[in-house]
Amino acid sequence: MSLRLLQHRAPDGTRSVVFADGASAHVLDGVASVRDLAQRAIAGGITLAAAARACARGSDIDLAQELAEGRFLPPIDHEDPAHLIMTGTGLTHLGSAEGRDKMHRDAATAAHQTDSMRMFLEGLEGGKPAPGAVGQQPEWFYKGDGSQLVGPGEALTMPAFAKDGGEEPELAGIYLIGTDGTPFRLGFALANEFSDHVTERHNYLWLAHSKLRQASLGPELLIDEAPSDVRGTSRIVRNGEVLWERPFLSGEDNMSHALANLEHHHFKYGLFRRPGDIHVHFFGTATLSFADGVSTQVGDTFEIEAAPFTLPLRNSLARAAGDDAPVAVKVL
Repeated sequence: MSLRLLQHRAPDGTRSVVFADGASAHVLDGVASVRDLAQRAIAGGITLAAAARACARGSDIDLAQELAEGRFLPPIDHEDPAHLIMTGTGLTHLGSAEGRDKMHRDAATAAHQTDSMRMFLEGLEGGKPAPGAVGQQPEWFYKGDGSQLVGPGEALTMPAFAKDGGEEPELAGIYLIGTDGTPFRLGFALANEFSDHVTERHNYLWLAHSKLRQASLGPELLIDEAPSDVRGTSRIVRNGEVLWERPFLSGEDNMSHALANLEHHHFKYGLFRRPGDIHVHFFGTATLSFADGVSTQVGDTFEIEAAPFTLPLRNSLARAAGDDAPVAVKVL
């Protein structure tokens, strides 16, 4: 059964960490954050699961009830949001067999391949190198720092100037950089990477703009395993009714890149190996409502669920107040 860690906040504001093993879950006494627990594991040279099991067992907890009451935080955070870095990779998933076949046919017949098509095909060819070898580097983007991280049940808020707010159901890898600069993978979270697809569609060079948006994580951090075949459902609910729904696939079996290859091409940069930093890295998706012609509206609710996670990720869509007036810079 899957092992998960959750960050809980009681009505009085007290924080704790919940350790879930299969259907059972209990509070870990004396642990206020997953980051604290991970630092203990690193210092002790043990796994995160072993560190959790070494803690005194507190009260049992009903995960579904606590989720309904809004008691769960994102499964990772940092007391200084500037030291939590959100990034991601794209063009990493195979998609459906029909879609792959169409992409290959188009690539073979096109007089000039697009940069996106070239990157996708290069990932198919070299994204899963032999052990010890370096494979093809993927598309990479920056999403923001910890101030952009949204918890389960909270609204995903697009800027006032945004053209669109669309869901991206995927997995996110969670990492802590050790005191010697070693990246430690803590586990995986269910994620909604959230993007402005209208802006991206206008010009692919605006991808960087489209990704500077909030992102949400489901309440559970899956530890002690790397899910190779994740099968879930992504849906949009509007006015209490399902507007759009589709299955999605993730995990390494359904990707053109190995996780180790994606991790290498992120952490090869020394600035991403700063001791004490947290990294949330989104691994991409092949399933978007935008691709099916859906235009989201403020008040819509995104719902993402997938085994082995036991709790869904739900976020409503909101737009920030304000206008699109130019930002004036003062000269000193």
